[in-house]
Amino acid sequence: MNNTDNTSEWLFEIKPKNKFFSLNLKEVWQYRDLLFLFVKRDVITVYKQTVLGPLWYLIQPLFTAITFTIIFNNVAGINTGSVPPFLFNLAGITVWNYFTSCLNGTSNTFASNAGIFGKVYFPRIITPLSVVISNLIKFGIQFLIFVAFYLFYNFQGADLGLNSLVLLFPLLIIMMGILGLGLGMLISSMVTKYRDFSYLVGFGVQLLMYLSAVMYPMELIKAKLPGYGWLVEYNPLAYIIESARYMLLNVGQISLLGLTYTLAVTITVFFVGLLVFNKTEKSFIDTV
Repeated sequence: MNNTDNTSEWLFEIKPKNKFFSLNLKEVWQYRDLLFLFVKRDVITVYKQTVLGPLWYLIQPLFTAITFTIIFNNVAGINTGSVPPFLFNLAGITVWNYFTSCLNGTSNTFASNAGIFGKVYFPRIITPLSVVISNLIKFGIQFLIFVAFYLFYNFQGADLGLNSLVLLFPLLIIMMGILGLGLGMLISSMVTKYRDFSYLVGFGVQLLMYLSAVMYPMELIKAKLPGYGWLVEYNPLAYIIESARYMLLNVGQISLLGLTYTLAVTITVFFVGLLVFNKTEKSFIDTV
């Protein structure tokens, strides 16, 4: 009788997961303090022992935008209309960087946290979630840089204007984060058995960037390379970046059909990634 009374007072009960699919938001909420600690760790410690520190958040997108402007606009002659090429590229890079940060940060979850996972219990999904949230803070810093250059070019007389759909811009970022989280959890689960995937992620991300309309309008690839335009049209990331530029710079176009397709792919990838992630966490410690 006493044992029954004691167990009823326990705050948490750790038991095997029998469900084929479990999001378990209640347990994640119970460990929210740990989630915030991981977010703080990711934001503060990454550049703690560097010379420039958080300035790397700003240097990377600025230098990438300058490089793209020189190569793709000045040399290759890609036209960005009334929008300055540098601002056009900076908009695409800022959104793209959030996706790549989420993907790269979550794609090695099991291997990089095996020491912690093997010693103490907490919902494993907290680790990739903390990466997505901490990268959202980094995205906010980089987005402020974009806003600063937007105001600068606007004062210089550039023909810029926000689209009325700009209020939906946060939804695009949420979709980008969820897609990066889903792909990251899927890749992380595969890395536990096949380490080759960790080496392919970097190459794959670079290749995917060129197929995601980061440095050119989607219509351009359709016009100049119609035989390969489908590679961009079937890429959900391209619709997010194209829509983001349309909202922020009023350039290009927005496709409701394309965004619906992107939302469907995002939800599917997330749930498949979560399903594989939950399955892998039960036995990954034996293979890592």
